[in-house]
Amino acid sequence: MPDKTQDETLPLLDNGINKDEPPERRTRFRVSRLFLIPLFLIAFWFGGFVGLYFQPPGLQAFFKVFELAPGAGTQTPIATAIAAVESREEIAVVAEGDVVALGRIIPRGDVILVSPPFGSGDARIADLKVREGDVVNKGETLAVLDSLPQLKGAFETAKANVRVSEAALVQMRETIRASRAEAEASLARARASEAKARADLKRTSELVERGVSTRASLDEAIARADEAARDVDRETATLSRYATSDDGVQADIALSEANLLSAKAQMAQAERDLEKGYVRAPANGTVLDIHVREGERPDSEGLMDLGDTTQMTVEAEVYQTLIGRVAIGDPVTISANALDTPLKGSVTAIGLAIARQSITSDEPAANTDARVVDVIVTLEPESSTAAERFTNLQVITRIDAGRAVQ
Repeated sequence: MPDKTQDETLPLLDNGINKDEPPERRTRFRVSRLFLIPLFLIAFWFGGFVGLYFQPPGLQAFFKVFELAPGAGTQTPIATAIAAVESREEIAVVAEGDVVALGRIIPRGDVILVSPPFGSGDARIADLKVREGDVVNKGETLAVLDSLPQLKGAFETAKANVRVSEAALVQMRETIRASRAEAEASLARARASEAKARADLKRTSELVERGVSTRASLDEAIARADEAARDVDRETATLSRYATSDDGVQADIALSEANLLSAKAQMAQAERDLEKGYVRAPANGTVLDIHVREGERPDSEGLMDLGDTTQMTVEAEVYQTLIGRVAIGDPVTISANALDTPLKGSVTAIGLAIARQSITSDEPAANTDARVVDVIVTLEPESSTAAERFTNLQVITRIDAGRAVQ
């Protein structure tokens, strides 16, 4: 049998709690154990902080043995995050004498947006003569529009009108020559008749005075003389029609010559309009991008992008507060993730106007309404060659301000 004395003297325990103790004491014991939870969490996080921040030798040896890296188990490892932060700090923190700005790689003179010629209307692309990457010369045909046949027809019509006007001028000159000769002959006959009539009048007058002739004969002689004089006036007026003006040109011939000049002007305009059927290269360069296909009508994007990639440059947007430190000739270093090695160049032009920033960072907190000045950086030959295929690539430009080669 159990020892009742022992059972009575030993307290009964339930999970470490003496049931014989008062309820108030048992409650205080449970509450005191709850305070251990935050103490444990504080100790855990403090240990993690010490381990990650200070990297004690023992922890470093453990990571080295098992080939582990801090934060490698997360989607964004600590090393990567630190590198990203350092990269942003490198842009934000400007070293003494340096100016850092966002920029973009562009061909010399920037990218040319090739559009259809003025007045081409709703013409469509009939024949595309180039492909991306082709090198073209100024004036070379890039595309032919479907309005070209109609423009050629208008030119042929204008050219035919010129030939008609030329023939009309030749005909008019011949007509005037013949008519003038006829008028001159008629005037000569009229003057001869007038002379004869006046002579008859004089003779008849003398006969009447001597009483040999009658008064009726005198009146008839006077009438013939007056009619002959009027004939001379009429033929003189006819001949004056074919006379030349002060500039030596007969009026009808001048009109025909003016019609010919008008026809030639129309033909010249029709010939110029032929250019509306072609799209030609405005400058030497390389076809960077084509926006349309045959059968399509170009929109606001134009036909294609053209650029002189024989010399690449960088357009950097420098904050207006820093532009005073930049000078022509300052050396520049250009970097971007897409570039194998940084590019080298120098400042060759500084803008004269302050404008709103157009090149922005991908950072959510980036300033997108800054006031900047455009700075053009000309790349060195080797860097220019490396940048030929990166037109419009966003880059980071570091200008060594004040270090221009004298």
